[in-house]
Order: sequence, then structure tokens, then C-alpha cells
Amino acid sequence: MYIHDTIAAVSTPPGNGGIGIVRVSGDLAAHVGITLFKPVKNGGLVSHRFSFGTIYDSAHDQVVDEAMAVFMRGPHSYTRENLLELHCHGGWLVVERVLALVLSCGVRLAEAGEFTRRAFLNGRIDLTQAEAVMDIIASESDSALQLAQNIRGGALSQRIDAIRGLLLQALALVEAYIDFPDDDLGHLDSVAILKAVDDARQQIAELLASFEEGRVIRDGIAVLIVGKPNAGKSSLLNRLLNENRAIVTHIPGTTRDIIEQKVNFEGLTVRLLDTAGIRHTEDPVEREGISRTLAQIPLADLILAVFDASADFTSEDQLILDAVAGRRAIAIMNKCDLPRQLSLPDPALFLETVTIAALSGHGIDHLKQRVSARFLAGSGDSRDRVALSRARHRDALEVAARHLATFGDNFGEQNLELLALDLRGALDGVGSVTGQVVNDELLDLIFSSFCIGK
Repeated sequence: MYIHDTIAAVSTPPGNGGIGIVRVSGDLAAHVGITLFKPVKNGGLVSHRFSFGTIYDSAHDQVVDEAMAVFMRGPHSYTRENLLELHCHGGWLVVERVLALVLSCGVRLAEAGEFTRRAFLNGRIDLTQAEAVMDIIASESDSALQLAQNIRGGALSQRIDAIRGLLLQALALVEAYIDFPDDDLGHLDSVAILKAVDDARQQIAELLASFEEGRVIRDGIAVLIVGKPNAGKSSLLNRLLNENRAIVTHIPGTTRDIIEQKVNFEGLTVRLLDTAGIRHTEDPVEREGISRTLAQIPLADLILAVFDASADFTSEDQLILDAVAGRRAIAIMNKCDLPRQLSLPDPALFLETVTIAALSGHGIDHLKQRVSARFLAGSGDSRDRVALSRARHRDALEVAARHLATFGDNFGEQNLELLALDLRGALDGVGSVTGQVVNDELLDLIFSSFCIGK
């Protein structure tokens, strides 16, 4: 990829809208503005000031659209390059014509994520902040948006920089004895080295421990609703969604396939999956539905096992207990508005029991709170939350943690070269999180998930 040519792309979503934005970054950005944009007032484009005017196609002697333009002279721009934005009406034809005019000025079409990639390569942001930009765009809950904003603001970067500082301090002490063995440096300062390494190891462990919550905040969870026929699974789904998404009848086995829908529980994105009722049946279609249900159980983050609390325990209820054994599950005692009959022989299989009446909505808010509390256990203001949310970050810190574990094993032997090698390995692992250690293949993988205009 050329990083010094000028690129352009549409930065607003495809289709018709109120405003369409064409973004240009690179040395030719000012030339494009002068060539295509005709301001109403004289004076031309002033950096970081919006101007009103028209976009003019000189080849056809034609005004393409009224527009606003803003030019941002580098390095004071998103990419740290000269950057131009043309804000026109949002009809797809208008936007495409403006983009075509921009490209005719010797500019090429940007690749996916190339604007943000340039911001990273030019030192405006690090790699965690670049990834957070995409997480902001993709956020589906307030907690996911806040975490992404925290990371974009540098909260994770600061934690990583602090760890790197400790490791660099330890490495400097070790390498001093390697590089100057004949100087009178005294004994190796084991206390200072071990303290720096132990502090780094503890901070890495804290970040690694945050990954599960961070992943849940960013990606949400899959919640599988299971139960025997007519236990109230589809009624529960409809109540959680506040809409009649699933068909509810008195006929057992109505649900044959998996019904999936996203919803928000107390700031947590939840992918709800309603499934076929589990029972013994000879119906081939229903058996296929049950088979699909059983296949989803090991993939779910949480199982809501729905029981008809108004009926006696049956062999079909036992099938549910057998299916969820060893899984993270909550027992849902439905139909609590009727006299209680059910008693589970093994309630210890479940994390907890929640009593509801799906048809009336009793207990639904409490259920949402309990599900959210299971996964968003972090304390404190979410505006200060720092957590790992990407597997790439976790994997890199696990590499660093393994090197530090080896460092601890080797320290007793006082082999300085091995100790320095362990510390450099840990530094590489930590540095790859924020991009101090990175290669083009990794950058291609990360930025390929971005939209074209970002």
C-alpha cells in the first residue's frame, strides 16, 4: 500500500440520506478543494473553517451540487495529512458524481480503513485506539460504546505504556551488567529488577482477568432458551422482546426451528435464541429441531432453562436437566401466577432460580437484571472502565506473561543473557498490543474489517 499518495472515499453510509461526505487525504487535498469547490465568499478555503459554496464540474461547465467544504492542514487532522471534506446532499447519485470528480484530480480510491491506518502510521493514534474507532461504529449498547470510547481516548494505551515502562526499567538494569561486565557496578540489583517485573506481571494479570467482561461488553452474549414443549419458551422470548416474535399456541411442538433476535439487557447486548421443545418424539421435523437445539447448548454463553412451575416434574423435565448439566444455566420457573407444583430434583445444576410469569410479564425485569449482573460484574463508573475486549490483545499479553514466567524460573541462575531475552520477549508481546511491534500482515488483517471511508 502506498502511504504518501492522496486517497478519497465516501465516509457516509451508502444509500440516500440528508448529507453525503467525500473525504480526501494527502498532498493533493488542497488542490482538489481549489479545483472543485467554489466558495460563495472570496478568500478560498481557510484551514479548519467550513465554507459554503458549490461543487463545480469544469469539464461539463456544470454545478454538481451546493456544498460545505472544510480543509484541515496537516498535521492537525485525523490522518495528520492535508485533509479535505466535501459535504454535499446525500443522494447516492450526487455523492458518486462528487467522488468521481475528486478521483479525476489524480486521487485514488481509498482501501478499507485506510484513513485510520494512516492516522496510526503517522503517529496520531496507536493500534488499540485505531481498533476502538471500529468498535465505536459497531457498538450496540451503551456499555460497549463507553468502553470503546475509553480505549479510543487512550485508557488502555496508558496501562500498556506503564507495563512497558516497568519492563524497560528491568531490562536496562540487566543489560547494564551485560554491556559493562568489567565496570564496578556492584552486585546485580535483584530487588529493583524483581519488583519491576512483579509489578508488570501483576498489571498484565489484571488486564487478562478483564478480558471475559470486556469481550461480553463488546460482542454481547448468546442466551439459549430451552425447555420442554409448552413450558413457555416462546412466551418468554416475546416478553423479553416486547413483541410477538414467536408463535405461541397450546399445541406442543409449535417451535421447530431456532428463532434468533438481539435485545438489550441493562446495557448488555443479548442474542436470544428460542428453540424447539426438548422431548421424545417420532416426528422427523420436530426431531430435527430438537437436534439443532442440543447442538446449540455447548455454544451458548448462558442457558435459560424454562420449566412449567404449575405442573409436576416429568421425564421431559429430566431431559432438560440432562441437557444443561455442566453448563452455565439459570432455572426459569414460569407460570408463577398458578399454584406451584414443580420441585426440581437437582437444583444445584443451576446458577440460580428466577420465578416469572411470561404471559403477564411478572419477574421479567428481575430476570434481565440477573442475566446482566452475571456478565457485567465490574464495579465503578463505566466511564473509567478499562478492559481487554479483543482476542488479539489477550493473546499478546499471554505471550508476555509466559516470558515473564520463564524470567522468574531463570532468575535464580543469574544468566543475564537469558534474563534479557525473556524481558525482550515480554516487551514484544506488550508492544504488539499498541503497535510498537507490528507487521504489515497484521495491519492488513486489522484494517480490512473497517469501512472504506474510515
